[in-house]
Amino acid sequence: MITTTQTQTSDLKAEYNLSYIWLISIVAALGGLLFGYDWVVIGGAKQFFESYFDLQSIANSLGQFPILRHLTLGSVAGVSGFANSCALIGCLIGALVAGALSDKFGRKKLLIASAMLFAVTSIGNALAPNFNIFVTWRILGGVAIGLASNLSPMYIAEIAPAQMRGKLVSINQLTIVIGVLLAQVVNWWLGRNLPAMASDEFIRNSWYGQTCWRWMFGLTAIPSLLFFIGMFAVPESPRWLAKNGNSRKAGAILRNIGGEAYSSAALADIQATLVNEIEKVNFGELLQPKLFKILLLGVGLAVFQQWCGINVIFNYAQEIFQSAGYDISFVLKNIAWTGSVNMAFTFVALGVVDRGGRRPLMIFGAAGLAVIYAALAMCYHAHVQGFPMLLLVLAAIACYSMSLAPVTWVVISEIFPNRIRGAAMAVAVAALWLACFLLTFTFPSLKAKFGPDGTFALYAVICVIGFIFICFALPETKNKTLEQIERELVD
Repeated sequence: MITTTQTQTSDLKAEYNLSYIWLISIVAALGGLLFGYDWVVIGGAKQFFESYFDLQSIANSLGQFPILRHLTLGSVAGVSGFANSCALIGCLIGALVAGALSDKFGRKKLLIASAMLFAVTSIGNALAPNFNIFVTWRILGGVAIGLASNLSPMYIAEIAPAQMRGKLVSINQLTIVIGVLLAQVVNWWLGRNLPAMASDEFIRNSWYGQTCWRWMFGLTAIPSLLFFIGMFAVPESPRWLAKNGNSRKAGAILRNIGGEAYSSAALADIQATLVNEIEKVNFGELLQPKLFKILLLGVGLAVFQQWCGINVIFNYAQEIFQSAGYDISFVLKNIAWTGSVNMAFTFVALGVVDRGGRRPLMIFGAAGLAVIYAALAMCYHAHVQGFPMLLLVLAAIACYSMSLAPVTWVVISEIFPNRIRGAAMAVAVAALWLACFLLTFTFPSLKAKFGPDGTFALYAVICVIGFIFICFALPETKNKTLEQIERELVD
C-alpha cells in the first residue's frame, strides 16, 4: 500500500509518495554503507596485515632512498600511515572524476559503477599476496569510495522534497555509520580469540595473520552486490535529466515523487534555474565571483569535517586505546562500542536536522569537539587510563555523529546551483578526501613527535577555528528547495 502525506511546499501542496521516496533514497544510500565499511575495516585488520607483510622490512627497504626517508616512509610509522591512508589517493581521484562523469553520464550509471568497483576491490584486497598489490587494490577501492561519497548524497538531494531533504540525505550518513559498525563488529568477532600478549611473529604465522584479515576485507563483496542490483531499480536524478534536455522523463519521475501539481511546479522551478545554460559545465566557471564564494563555503566545510580529527579515532583506534592502557582484546571491543555510539547518535541528527536546522547543529559540533579534545589532551598528559579515556572518545564520536558527520554532507549537497552541482560537488568532496589523506597520513608522525596529548590539543585548536568559520559563513538552508537556495546564494 502506498503511504502518502500532505505537505506544504514553497508554493503548493504536494502528495508525497513516501514509500517510493524512502525506497530509492535507501538504495542510493547503500553507497554510504560500503563507504563506511571499506573505510573503517582497515582499523581492525591493521595489526594482522601489518604483521603478515612485515612492515619493518618494507621500511628498511624504502629507507635506502633519501627522498622516501624525507617522506617518513623509511620508518614503520610512515609505512603504516601510508597503508592506512593510501585509499585516500583513490578517494581523491574518484571524487574528481565523479563530477565530470556524472554530469555527462548521469548519477545512476556512476553509482552502479562504484558498486561493481567495491565488489572487485574487496576481493582483490582479500587475495593480495604482497604489500604492493594490497596497496594497489586499496587505492582502487578508494576510487569507489570517492564515487559513492560524492554521488550518493548528491543523488538523494536531487530527488528529495525540500521538507525532507535534510533527513533523507542524512540517511546516507546513517548507512555510513552502519557500515562502520558492521566493519567493527566483524573485526571484533573474527579477532576476538587473539591472545592478549600475542607477538608479531605469533600473529604472522597464525590464522590471524594469514587469513583473518582477508575475511575482513573480502566480506565487503556481499553488500556491494546488493547495491549493484538495487541501483538498477531506482530512477535517474530528475534534475540531471532536466539539465540534459529530458524534461518529459524528469517530469514523470517527479510525478512519482509528489503527484502532478508537484511535478509541474518543481520542473518549472528547475528549468528556470537552467535558462541559457549549456549542458557541459566548465570547471573554470566555478571561479566566477558569486560561485567561487559558494565553492569556498563547501570546500571549507568539507575540509573541516576531516580536520576536526574524528577519523583518526576510527582509523587508529587500536593505537588510541592502547595508549589509554587497553590490551588488544579490549581494544577490539571498545572499537565496536565506538560504532554503536556512532549509529545511535546519528539517529538524533535524523530527528532534528529538518526541524532544528543545519547551522545550529554544525555550531554545536565544532564547539563540543573542541572541548572534548582539550579534555582528551589533558588526560593523556596526566597519564589517565582506562574508562575515563573510553568515555571521552565515545563523547567525541557522539558529538560528531549528531552534527558534523551528517550535516556537512547535507549542506554540500544542497548549496551548489543545479547547473554546476556535479562539478562543484567534485571539488568539495575531493578537498574532503585530500584533507582526510593529510590527517590520516600525518597522525602516526604527529603522535610520535608530539604525543597523543599534543596531537589532540592541535585538533582542539582546529575545532575552535572551524567554530568561528561556521558562525560567520554558514547560512540556514532548512525547508528550502534547491532552487530557492540557489537564488538566495547566487543573486
